[in-house]
Amino acid sequence: MRLLLVEDEKRLADALTYILKKNNYGVDTAYDGETGQAMAETGVYDVIILDRMLPYKEGVEIVKALRTQGISTPVLLLTAKDSVENRIEGLDAGADDYLIKPFSTGELLARVRALGRRKLAQLGGEKIEAYGLTLDPLRCELTKGEEVIKLTLKESLLLELLMRNVGQVITKEQILDRVWGLDSDVEISNVETYVHYLRKKLTFSEVSIGTIRGVGYCLKGI
Repeated sequence: MRLLLVEDEKRLADALTYILKKNNYGVDTAYDGETGQAMAETGVYDVIILDRMLPYKEGVEIVKALRTQGISTPVLLLTAKDSVENRIEGLDAGADDYLIKPFSTGELLARVRALGRRKLAQLGGEKIEAYGLTLDPLRCELTKGEEVIKLTLKESLLLELLMRNVGQVITKEQILDRVWGLDSDVEISNVETYVHYLRKKLTFSEVSIGTIRGVGYCLKGI
């Protein structure tokens, strides 16, 4: 799974990042609210671990903004505030779980696993639609009307990422991390190759993958 950790206490953030990576999670880290929200809005993460008290933008406000945009990534809020009212506020804003500081690493990992299972369960039957196309990630099938195109697993993962982020540019590095994994030795050229494969399979539709030179790709209607 790919995690986003947003925590302004750098020593704690670095320690948690180390622990999560040792448990085979891919982890990106942000140290302030504005950066964390921008990263979360890419939609490439399976779980977001979000501190409540952050510079520039508070954690609960970030959760509200993500839910308003339709981003349903599970969020685990970290906080030193342990009052019932604070927990209710965070959960009502759209957070999925709450963890009070200080906490054990075992409990953190257990909660991340639980949220990851919830995300997988949500995606199990979910089909994604964009520009008249419907992607079934479970079957790796792309349909338009009665026409069905079979995709490979990597093609399906790549198209899912683009369809979940219509109108946003996805960098090659984000694609590499999301489709192949953080610790993969696959090179950027593989991303370009699979974009080429996917473009050929999209010729039956009025959808294309645009190239933003020096940045990445985005899905757009023709």
